Amino acid sequence: MKTINRIRISYVLWALLPLAVGGLSTLLSMDGMKENALLPQPALQPPGWVFSLAWGVLYLLMGIGAGLVYNAEPRGRKDALIPFFGQLVLNFLWSPLFFALKLRLAAFFVLLGMFGLAVWMTVAFRRVRPLAGYLQIPYLLWLCFAGYLNLAGYLING
Repeated sequence: MKTINRIRISYVLWALLPLAVGGLSTLLSMDGMKENALLPQPALQPPGWVFSLAWGVLYLLMGIGAGLVYNAEPRGRKDALIPFFGQLVLNFLWSPLFFALKLRLAAFFVLLGMFGLAVWMTVAFRRVRPLAGYLQIPYLLWLCFAGYLNLAGYLING
């Protein structure tokens, strides 16, 4: 029973980690987000609430995937978590770069790095626990869309 409770707690902690990182990054960028909303936006720009919903779901899927990997057999799990933490660091940096510092082109290159690490994470997760890898597919798709929005935002607003 203690083992089952420990595993449940670890899933909660893994799910909360990306949510906390994303929340802190957002808090650091709030003023810039408000200013950015007043600028011309790219075509296909969704309303602001879509970003909150999408990132919340994506962070949960990311955390659940990491929890699946962490609670899997030891073979390969540590290596699979390396890109998880790497992309989480870049994910944290992206919002302050784009919104607070208005370094949209630098943010785009950070996003490219994030995408590369997310691909690596997806493949590594899949090797350890296939479901953990498949849970990252929406994240990869969203990062492609975010890349379009980031680059278009840079081209429109500098």
